[in-house]
Amino acid sequence: MSDTLRLVEALIARPSVTPSDHGCQTLIAERLGALGFVCESLPFGPDSFRVDNLWAVHTGTRPGPTLVFAGHTDVVPTGPLAQWRSPPFTPSYRDGKLYGRGAADMKTSVAAMVVAAEEFVRAQPAHAGRIAFLLTSDEEGPSVDGTVKVVEALRARGEPLDCCIVGEPTSVSRLGDMVKNGRRGSLSGKLTITGVQGHVAYPQLAKNPIHLALPALQELARTEWDAGNEYFPPTTWQMSNLHAGTGATNVIPGELVVDFNFRFSTASTPEGLKQRVARTLDRHQLQWRIDWTLGGEPFLTPVGSLVNALRGAIQAETGVKTELSTTGGTSDGRFIAKVCEQVVEFGPVNASIHKIDEHVEVASIEPLKNIYRRTLETLLA
Repeated sequence: MSDTLRLVEALIARPSVTPSDHGCQTLIAERLGALGFVCESLPFGPDSFRVDNLWAVHTGTRPGPTLVFAGHTDVVPTGPLAQWRSPPFTPSYRDGKLYGRGAADMKTSVAAMVVAAEEFVRAQPAHAGRIAFLLTSDEEGPSVDGTVKVVEALRARGEPLDCCIVGEPTSVSRLGDMVKNGRRGSLSGKLTITGVQGHVAYPQLAKNPIHLALPALQELARTEWDAGNEYFPPTTWQMSNLHAGTGATNVIPGELVVDFNFRFSTASTPEGLKQRVARTLDRHQLQWRIDWTLGGEPFLTPVGSLVNALRGAIQAETGVKTELSTTGGTSDGRFIAKVCEQVVEFGPVNASIHKIDEHVEVASIEPLKNIYRRTLETLLA
């Protein structure tokens, strides 16, 4: 059994359901500390919902960039235990796969990063620049006391961050076939359309907000917000929930509430999208209000030193020619990109993440570690 696989097993065995870290970061800090990393615990949040964060740095002997390995030690809840073929926090093997909650998202990546750093530092003790780890137990939760707070602390003290690899499971069919070099932004709104409640038999005495809102909602659904660009698909607008009515069939409701979300590219801005929605609603003469929530702004890392190093490592280790993509949901990369010019995401196949019987191909674990190590060698050797 490889050192990487042993560490993956040890991490899976810790039931670190968000926001609990359950000792994962302590285990990692002990290993990194033995190599000369300076490890710093940065907990945030109330005691009832404390989030553990780890910042660890190994400084070389020559000038060079700071390469950050970022990830999370928390996992999503297991779901019904009876549906798992083996206990979710007992590492189990079947048909060449390692099963357990967090196997794909993202304890395999974290373990591979740690062992890659260990191998690199032992072989290159006089490396250039710095190797850093930024780990949190608040990625699968509300993400308010995790990476975002660590980034704020690092920015306040002027920590230089040049390149970052987030260990998100980005591969689609086989290890290395996709790297995320950016992500779309997320902007949500809770729209309230106000009417006048009344009896369905006397509609002339009421104003039905559902009827009033339909033309505007239809227009919003058909709007082309932008055409995207070289790296991003066009911005999308989707309704996720509609709420109206008292439950009675003979009452015209007094208001309609619509939850919606933009996934937007760098071709649009949050303020521009808000203004266009407002103009549409005003044009339809609606009485409305919106509570906005900006989940994250888009970020993009064009082809450069980090992308080229990672692409080269993937090609050398697997023979796979990787595809750059910005699809999918948000990640903690959106926070790190505010203080780090180059941020990419790369990890194992993502087909089983958050599912019952989450797993990772055992044969992909050592190549993943080697890809991370090869990237270190390219940038810091």
